[in-house]
Amino acid sequence: MSEFPDRIAIVGAGIAGASVGARLAAAGANVVLLEAESQPGMHATGRSAAFWQASLGGDTPERQLSLASKPMFDARWPGSEVPLLRKRGAIHLTGPCGEEFPAPGDLAGEDVPVRLDRAALDARIEGLRDHWSGGWWEASCSDIDVAAFHAACLAAVRRHGGEIVTDDELESATRLDGRWVIEAGGRRIEASVLVNAAGAWGDVVAERAGVKPMGLVPKRRTVAQLRVGKSGLRDTPFVTDLHASFYFKGEGDDTVWVCPLDESESPPCDSAPEEIDVATAVDRFEKAIDWPVEAVERKWAGLRTFAPDGRMKFGFDEEADGFFWCVGQGGMGIQTAPAYSLLCANLILKQPLDDALEGISAENFAP
Repeated sequence: MSEFPDRIAIVGAGIAGASVGARLAAAGANVVLLEAESQPGMHATGRSAAFWQASLGGDTPERQLSLASKPMFDARWPGSEVPLLRKRGAIHLTGPCGEEFPAPGDLAGEDVPVRLDRAALDARIEGLRDHWSGGWWEASCSDIDVAAFHAACLAAVRRHGGEIVTDDELESATRLDGRWVIEAGGRRIEASVLVNAAGAWGDVVAERAGVKPMGLVPKRRTVAQLRVGKSGLRDTPFVTDLHASFYFKGEGDDTVWVCPLDESESPPCDSAPEEIDVATAVDRFEKAIDWPVEAVERKWAGLRTFAPDGRMKFGFDEEADGFFWCVGQGGMGIQTAPAYSLLCANLILKQPLDDALEGISAENFAP
C-alpha cells in the first residue's frame, strides 16, 4: 500500500490538471485544483480541434501513450455519460509532399494506414486538385468530444472529494518543512506535492515556486471555420498533406475546419488568430480542393506548448522536492491524457505503473 501525500495541489484545470486530478482523487488522495481563470479549460483545452490519431507523433513514446489511451476513451473514462470518440477516418494526401507514409512501427489493425490510388481517393472525397497522386487511409482516426471528456474529469475530481478553485492564480509557492505553502488568489494552501499542469504558463509557475524553469516554448496554432459552396460535409474525413502544411475536416453540412499547421512562438497569453494565418489557411485549402469558399465564419487560436527537446514531461523535479512537472504535451495533450494521467498518478503516489501502461517507461518522460 502506498503512503499517500496528505494533500496534492494541482496548478491548472485544463485537461492535463483535470485528468491527473481525476486519477488522484479516485485513488483516495486529497486533491485541490487551482485555476487562474474564471472557468477551467479556457485556453488550449477549450480551443482544441481534437482528434485521436494513432499515427500522430511517429514511432515515439508519445504514440505509446496514444495507443494506451484508446481503450480508456472507448470505456468513457472517467465516467462520461456520452461516447468520447466518434470515428471519422483520416486521409493523408500524397503528391507534392511525398508518396510514402512514415513507417508504421508498432501500429496494427485499422491503425495501419492503407494506400489509396487516385481513383480510390476520388471515391472517398470529391473535388481534390489534380496534383494529388493518391493518399493513405487511416480508418481509426476519431473526433474526441473534448467538452465531454474535460467535464467528466472535473466531475470525477468533485465526486471523489476533490476541490476545484477558480479565479485563483498562483502567486507564490514556498517549500517549508517538507510542505508547499501556496499563496493563490488571496488564500493560503498547504500541500505535500505541487503539480505543475499550467500548460503555456508552466515556466511561470515554476519561477513563482522558486524552481528552475524548463524552457517551455508555447506556439500558436490557428483554426478557421469556412462555409463552402458544397453540402453534406459533416462526416468528411480528416484530410492532410502528410501533416506538411494544412489539414481540414468536415464540421457542419456546408462548413469545414481548416488549419494551416502554423507554429508561431508566443509568450503565454490569451491567444488570438493573426489575419495572415487565417488567410494562409484559406489559400492552402483552395489550392487543395475546388470547394468554393463563401465565408470565414469563425476563427480562433490556441497555444500548444513544447519542452526544448519536444518530448512530453511527467515527473518530479530533481532539484525541487515535491514539485511535479506535467507539461510539454504539444499537440497531443488531449489524445494522450487518459494514459499520461495514469502515469502521473502512479508516479506521484509512488506506485508501480498500472498494467494498462504495459510497455511504457516513465524514464522516457522524465523532466
